[in-house]
Order: sequence, then C-alpha cells, then structure tokens
Amino acid sequence: MNQNPKDWKTYDQFAYGIDANRLPATNALSGSSHTIVFDDGRKLQLTFHEDNVQWSDGDDSATDTVEVIEVAPDTFFVEVIFAGRPKEAETLILNVSSRRVLSIYSIVREKEQSVGEPQVAQIFRPGILEGGAVSGPVPAESRDLIGLRAHFTYSPNHVYEHTYLSSQRYAWQCLVGVQRGHGDVDLTTTYKFDDDQYIFTFREFKIAVASTFFYNFKDMRSTGKFLGITGDGHIQNSPAGAFIRKASMTYYLPGQEPV
Repeated sequence: MNQNPKDWKTYDQFAYGIDANRLPATNALSGSSHTIVFDDGRKLQLTFHEDNVQWSDGDDSATDTVEVIEVAPDTFFVEVIFAGRPKEAETLILNVSSRRVLSIYSIVREKEQSVGEPQVAQIFRPGILEGGAVSGPVPAESRDLIGLRAHFTYSPNHVYEHTYLSSQRYAWQCLVGVQRGHGDVDLTTTYKFDDDQYIFTFREFKIAVASTFFYNFKDMRSTGKFLGITGDGHIQNSPAGAFIRKASMTYYLPGQEPV
C-alpha cells in the first residue's frame, strides 16, 4: 500500500525539465582510452567515442551510451547508461590531471531486497587512472557540508532548498515547482574530491530514486543525475543541473556535533 501523501509527485513528474541549468556536454574525452584501478581491486577500461564508450570490466564488456561534462578544469562527470543493465548506472568523476577517480554505482533493487531502506542503493569506489603520476587528495567521505543551507535553481520551475543535517542525512523542501510545499529527510553520502569540489548523493525513502551530484563551489554549479522508477514503473536515468546559492551555515559546539 502506498503510504505517501495523496498529492506526492512521482519521480518523472518532478524531474521533467530539471536539466535546464545543466552544463553542456563535451567531446573532450572522445578518442581517448583510460584504465581505472579502484581501491577494491576492480579494473575498468574505457575507450571514449563521440556519444558512446567501450568498456571492459572483468569478464563483462560492451559499448554503451555515455555523457561527459567538464565540471571543473580537467575534471569530468561521466555518466554511463548500460543498455544491458537497465536497473544500474555508473557515474565516474575523473580528473585527467591529478588522475583521481570516484565511481558511484547506482542500483535499483527489488522491494524485498530493500525493506526499511531506500530502494535505490549506491556503491562508492575511489580509484586512479593508470599510466601516470597521481597527485592531489584521495577522494574521501566528508563532513564539510554539515550545517550548510543552500538553494539550488535547476530551472525557473525547479528551486529546492537543502539543509545538510549530518554525515548521513539531509532535509529538502521545494520552493518553486510541482513539489512546492513538499519536503523530506533522506539518506546521504558526501565525498570531497578536491578543494571546493564535492560529490553529494542521496537516496529517497518515499519514492524509488537516488541521485548523484558534483558540486563546484568555486563556480557555484551543481551537475548530476537521478536514477529511479517512474510513476508507470519504468526505470529512468534523468540529467539535472543547478546554480547554487549558499543561504546560511549552522555551527555546533564541541561535543554537540551531529553524527
């Protein structure tokens, strides 16, 4: 039985048009090949073409649709949409200069696999690009956003407020759009990629959707995607992007910080 409020919007209803302020795609990686070695031993080989990527991952390989966006100098948001794995998608944040990489692998699970949890799960894997000297910080979970309240303008019809409550949860409310007046608290994971660069992810409870966003606080831009189940039961991978405005910051006394 659906326990959501009667006017609660489905994933596809709120996501429509939420990519109006997204950065444009780039062909900067087209014609290049890269091998990523992850900390857990996984090895992923990629060869980029204009609008697709050939990948090899252990015994699996294929050519799939890819979107590449330069979200900071030499830093790319790479979204691989698997034709043969419609319930899965991989987002790669990679810097071709520092050779640092973070993979966010999103999986739409069956309901019985996610009792008491968000239905869409995410796996995080730091790694490096083979073939050169590695520099810069290792991507790692971060508490830096705790206490921040910020506004995200995805389009004239999509404005949301985020309040980062702890290392595990954030609160959101819709200020402009079809979800106006709606809000919730959902599970989050945040990684720091470099100075003023963060990967923020959330996994919703009320509807089957998870999101991955790259925050560039130098340019005050957010670039990301949603993966989830639409109102009619289909899997959908939706692009998104926003302008960021920091509204306020809450500071905590020693010993009273959130988890």
